[in-house]
Amino acid sequence: MAAVATCGTGAGSTGSMVAAGGKNNVTSFQRRGPRASGSDSSYSRLVSIAGTRPSVRNGQLLVSTGLPALDQLLGGGLAVGTVLLIEEDKYNIYSSLLFKYFLAEGIINGHTLLVASAKEDPADILQELPAPLLDDNVKKDFDEDACNHKTAESNIKMKIAWRYQLLPKMEAGPVSSSRFGHYYDASKKMPQELIEASKWHGFFFPEKSSSTLNIEPCSLTHGYIKLLQFIQNIIYEEGFDGSNPQKKQKNILRIGIQNLGSPLWGDDICCTENGNSHSLTKFLYVLRGLLRTSLSACMITMPTHLIQNKAIISRVTNLSDTVVGLESFIGSERETNPLYKDYHGLIHIRQIPRLNNLIYDVSDVKDLAFKLKRKLFTIERLHLPPDLSDTVSRSSKQDLAEPSKLLGPGCGVMAGGKKHLDF
Repeated sequence: MAAVATCGTGAGSTGSMVAAGGKNNVTSFQRRGPRASGSDSSYSRLVSIAGTRPSVRNGQLLVSTGLPALDQLLGGGLAVGTVLLIEEDKYNIYSSLLFKYFLAEGIINGHTLLVASAKEDPADILQELPAPLLDDNVKKDFDEDACNHKTAESNIKMKIAWRYQLLPKMEAGPVSSSRFGHYYDASKKMPQELIEASKWHGFFFPEKSSSTLNIEPCSLTHGYIKLLQFIQNIIYEEGFDGSNPQKKQKNILRIGIQNLGSPLWGDDICCTENGNSHSLTKFLYVLRGLLRTSLSACMITMPTHLIQNKAIISRVTNLSDTVVGLESFIGSERETNPLYKDYHGLIHIRQIPRLNNLIYDVSDVKDLAFKLKRKLFTIERLHLPPDLSDTVSRSSKQDLAEPSKLLGPGCGVMAGGKKHLDF
C-alpha cells in the first residue's frame, strides 16, 4: 500500500493522492502539466524560440552574438531587450566582422533582421555575411591550428609562470554540449538561398533622407528620427511588442546599426569637441525604451575613437547595456612588437549589463586578445611570453610593464614593477 501523504489539508485531496499512488504504484507527489494560464503559456512560447535560452544566473532570455567566445564573456549571451555597443577599431575592420557575425547568427536561427546603415546598403551587407561552419569542420579547423602551435606550446609549457596555471581557462574550441551559438567561416560567403529565405528589413539613410518633408524642429537629427520611426513601426506592425497574444509562434528581432554617431548620420560629435551630444544620447534613451518592451536585441557599432570629448563617451556608455571595445594593432607600435606577434588586437569588456541586480557585474577576465585566423575569429587570454629574449628591445620591455598592472587577478599582483616584470 502506498504511503499516505501527511501534508494534505483535506480528506478529498489526501484521498486522491493515495488513489493515484495505489493505482500506478508511484509516489503520490507528481509534477502536473502546465497550467492553462496565460503567463505560463506565454513563458513556454518564449523559451521555445529558436536560437534563445534562459540565463542560468537571472533567467533572462538570451540570444547569441554570433561569437561563442564573446557569449561566454557576457555571461552566456546577449540579453533580449538590451543594447550591445561595439567600440570600433581604428580602421573598422574587426568591428564590422562582429557586426556580420551578429546578423549571420540571426539568419541561421530564423530571426527577423533589421539592418540600418548610413554607409553601406543593407542588401550589400547581407551579401558579405560569413558562411556557417558544420561541427565537423569547426573541430577540424581547431585541430589543425592546435597542431601548428603544438611545438610552440610544448616549449612554453615548461617555462610558463606558476600564476598563469591558476587562472580560469576560456573555451576556445567548440563545446559539444552547447548548441547555442554557431561558428562561421570568414573566408566564405553565406549561401544565397539562406539569405533569400530569411526575413529582413533594411534602412539605408541616403535613401530615407531624400523624402524629407515638413520635419518638425527637434533635438534629434533627421537621421535618428527616421531610424527610430522605422524601428518602432517594425516592432509594432510585426508583433514584436507582444501586442498580439493570440500569435502562437514568437520570434526575435535582431537590430544592427552600423557607424552610429558618425558624420554620415548627420551627427557632429566626431567633428568638434563640443558637439551636440544631446541628439545621440536621446536616440539611445528612446531606443532602449523600445527594446525593453519588445522581443528584440540590438548591436551598435560606433567610432568612439573619433569622439574627442570623453564626457560624451561616458554618457553613451551609461546609456548602453553592454559595451565591448576593440583595439587593433594595425598602424600601432604593437603591430611590429614581437610580444604581440600571435595576436591582432585587444578586446576590452567595458561594461556588462545589470540584469535583476542592483550593481553591475564585473568580468573576471580582463586581459583578452583576439586574432583572425584563416577562417575563424577567436578570443583568447593574453599570455605574455615567460622569458623576454634578446630580440626584444628595452623599450618593448618597458611598454609591457605598464599594461601588466591592468591584467586580471593573479597576473597583476606579482608583476607590479614599472621597469621590469618579476617572473
